[in-house]
Amino acid sequence: MNFLIEAFAWIGDPAHWSGDDGILTRSGQHVGFTLLTLALACAVALPVGLTIGHTGRGRGLGVAAAGALRALPTLGLLLLFALGMPLGPLPAVVALVVLALPPVLAGAYAGLESVDRATVDAARGVGMTGWQVLWRVEIPIALPLILGGVRSAALQVIATWTVAAILPVGGLGRYIFDALPLQQYDKMLAGSILVIALALLTDAIFALVQRLVVPKGVVAGVTAPVT
Repeated sequence: MNFLIEAFAWIGDPAHWSGDDGILTRSGQHVGFTLLTLALACAVALPVGLTIGHTGRGRGLGVAAAGALRALPTLGLLLLFALGMPLGPLPAVVALVVLALPPVLAGAYAGLESVDRATVDAARGVGMTGWQVLWRVEIPIALPLILGGVRSAALQVIATWTVAAILPVGGLGRYIFDALPLQQYDKMLAGSILVIALALLTDAIFALVQRLVVPKGVVAGVTAPVT
């Protein structure tokens, strides 16, 4: 209990909020790395997942790839890329992009597959092209699952960037790894609390975004009557 009180006292100390090792700087680094990783993962996984869900082709390969990537050990992957690349953020970015791919990929193809085929057939029946069906029918209806995959990936990336501080990178994980040799347990616990707070804030933001962008009456691949 004393460590918890000391950790919050450490966070509340104004001296720990400024400078290169300040909370604002480390939080900004953590958010920046997370956004970069998530953007790269989405740029790769969303087109692939949407293609699989829309066409139905390559589903077996996509499911197998997502499962295999989920099974990769985080720390092992970080160290593997660190040994093969120059030290710095690049090995961590590459490793975390690989780890963020499965939830984004699965959310994309599962979202489109959840769309009622009768709805898709009706859209084609009124003369919509395949591209129009994808963008005007399938993606809007599949948004809850698509955003759910991105949301899951974001939370995973935030947590894993903490572990990535074992390499010479910034972020909130620095507090944990820098304080460990010095046995500064209040600082270590403070770093953990800040990561948890960032994850909770991110989850709340995604929940708000989902409420704002998902069409009214759409629930996980189906359209419900609006009352």
